[in-house]
Amino acid sequence: MPSHVLETPEVALAYDVEGPLPTADGRPPLLLIGQPMDAGGFRALAARFPDRTVVTYDPRGLGRSVRKDGRVDQTPEAQAADVHALVEHLGAGPVELFASSGGAVTALALVAAHPGDVTTLVAHEPPILSVLPDAAAAERARAAVRDVYEARGWGAGMAAFIAMTSWQGEFTEEFLARPAPDPAQFGMPAGDDGSRDDPLLSDRAWAISSYRPDVEALAAAPTRVVVAFGEESAGTVTARTAEVSAALLGGRAVVFPSHHGGFLDGEFGYAGKPDEFAATLRTVLDG
Repeated sequence: MPSHVLETPEVALAYDVEGPLPTADGRPPLLLIGQPMDAGGFRALAARFPDRTVVTYDPRGLGRSVRKDGRVDQTPEAQAADVHALVEHLGAGPVELFASSGGAVTALALVAAHPGDVTTLVAHEPPILSVLPDAAAAERARAAVRDVYEARGWGAGMAAFIAMTSWQGEFTEEFLARPAPDPAQFGMPAGDDGSRDDPLLSDRAWAISSYRPDVEALAAAPTRVVVAFGEESAGTVTARTAEVSAALLGGRAVVFPSHHGGFLDGEFGYAGKPDEFAATLRTVLDG
């Protein structure tokens, strides 16, 4: 995809556009966003929409997007401001938006703050711990992942993260009392390279998972908001947050094929079902 950079006071925001602007078919551009994943993670999904103008971007401080504000934390509000600036910069009117994981949280903040930016939002597995009935326990589990990462490095932290995100149901005292898993159990390296800047394992992005959706603003927006989760994620924390978030907005979560990264092919070693996923996304977008 051709690469572009949008300069704002706080970030040089890298983005890609595949297809014409204004769009050839009269439909809104299809914007795909994630967090902490950058545009590269949407390669397989974008390729399955050759008939659409597809836009992807790298969130501030990730991939090719360079921050100018001197900060390392990530907040939904700042991310939403970046996406709003991008939508305005594109000049093609409101977009259709598929948003994954932390990107789904950004998207909910965007619609609440700038309801005219998005016609349809599909928010896939937003990891909003604050909405859960066991929010306090979920936040303790999140803190435990951070603590393992700080103490032992990336491999141990990622193993703890996988254990947390694959846990079925509410976080119990039994789960919280378990020792940190062996990284080898999940094929993760046991060594420690000394870095502690991973946005997934550190506390730099806790504002995203602590976000509380502005239900009144979302209900008042003209945007059609669809919250979704993958069928293989059922019972896990991000499926539960999706179901609760959908209920808060007065609806039910839509079930997509595969898992949290169901739109991925095998490029990242976490292959989903991108053909089936894209077909479901088309159906949902067509309403």
